Amino acid sequence: MPNETQAARAVPLPAASRIAELYAGADLADSYAVVLPPNASRNAEILTRFVLATQPAWLTMMMGVRDAIAGRFGIKTAAQLRGAPAERASRIYIFKIYEKAENEMILGQDDTHLDFRLSVLLGASEPALPGQIMVTTVVHCHNLLGRIYLAMILPFHRIIVRSMLDRAGRKGWPAG
Repeated sequence: MPNETQAARAVPLPAASRIAELYAGADLADSYAVVLPPNASRNAEILTRFVLATQPAWLTMMMGVRDAIAGRFGIKTAAQLRGAPAERASRIYIFKIYEKAENEMILGQDDTHLDFRLSVLLGASEPALPGQIMVTTVVHCHNLLGRIYLAMILPFHRIIVRSMLDRAGRKGWPAG
């Protein structure tokens, strides 16, 4: 188990994030952070790829269940989100890359039921949280299907984000 300084925890939404303008009116807006060791990379893309690659087996199983159910309602499955080979370069895991900066990656997906953004922000841009990595999620639902979907995944979302950050810390952050 990570020690107290390494455990992922809920933090205020970062004002310095490039998705801050999306917080207002969001159906979900949350942020989790973990302290990076001094020797860890401070490159947002490297850290984003690392965090999203450190998925536990139970999450892979849950994504399979999600896909089996969601596909029946016209929601894109993980395989559909990964896309054709030409689109893979513009994705990390199943998420489309919207913006790259050294200190922040913006990923997400727009669909008929909801729009989703994920920010991975390094704490140097957020004065209250130096030396940390923050994962912020913002969701705007478009219809009843989006609200039902969000209600179903919300309890798992919080566990997944914390788990992925904690797992990355246990595995050992990539060096800078």
